[in-house]
Amino acid sequence: MIRILSVALLAGSLVAAAPAAEARDGIGAGGAAALGVLGGLAVGGAIASSQNGYYPGQPVYRAPRPVYVEEDYGPVCHFERRRTIDAYGDVFIRRVRVCE
Repeated sequence: MIRILSVALLAGSLVAAAPAAEARDGIGAGGAAALGVLGGLAVGGAIASSQNGYYPGQPVYRAPRPVYVEEDYGPVCHFERRRTIDAYGDVFIRRVRVCE
């Protein structure tokens, strides 16, 4: 039993240690890592420079301009629903504007 377990462990370690076939343009693992770091630095620098670095200081409060509104004391109007009957005898409910 121990012999079968040791053979299985040895076969598993040989399969795990075998290098995987990769199709690259001759760039090694170190070169790929360096390119990744340089690309990350370039993207990070672009993001950092896109934001405005100016700090405006304390916020400035400006009061809004005064607005003068004239009161309209004209007629008071509202809408009512009224029941109407047309020439054919059909009943309709219509909204009618009523001003007092």
